[in-house]
Amino acid sequence: MEKDFDEWNKVKKRTHEKSVGHESFPKEREVWWCSVGVNIGVETDGKHDTFERPVLIVRIFNKEMLWAVPITSTMKDSPFYYPFLFKNEDRSLILTQIRVMSTKRLLRQVDVLSEEDFGKVIESLVGLLKAKPPHKEGALGGRSH
Repeated sequence: MEKDFDEWNKVKKRTHEKSVGHESFPKEREVWWCSVGVNIGVETDGKHDTFERPVLIVRIFNKEMLWAVPITSTMKDSPFYYPFLFKNEDRSLILTQIRVMSTKRLLRQVDVLSEEDFGKVIESLVGLLKAKPPHKEGALGGRSH
C-alpha cells in the first residue's frame, strides 16, 4: 500500500499549530482518536483524512506529553497484543508500539478502559520491558496486519 507522506505532512503542520489543551484534559485509561500519522516501516499508521486511529492513554506526563498505545482490529494470540472489548467489538492494543505523543495529536475521547483491564495492560507492558529480547528476527511483531 502506498503511503501518502505528502498529505500527512500537511495534516502534521496543522496539528503542530493547534493550541495545547482540550475541553476535558486527557486521563490515563481513556481511549482517544489520535492523529498518529503516516509512519516508517512497521510503525502503526493512522487512517482517513486525519491519519487517525484509536489509542489508549497509558501515562500523562504534563499538559503537552503522554504515552499512548495504538489500538487495532487485528486479533493476534501474542504477548505483544492485549485483547479487549472496544465499543462492543474485539480489539487489541499493540503493546510494542507504545510511544510518546503530543496532546496536540488527540482528536476526541471515545471510551474508558476498565480499571481491571488497565491494570492488566500495565502488567503486560512491564512484562515486555523485563522479558529477554527474542533472538529471531521479527519476533517482536510489527504492523497490525
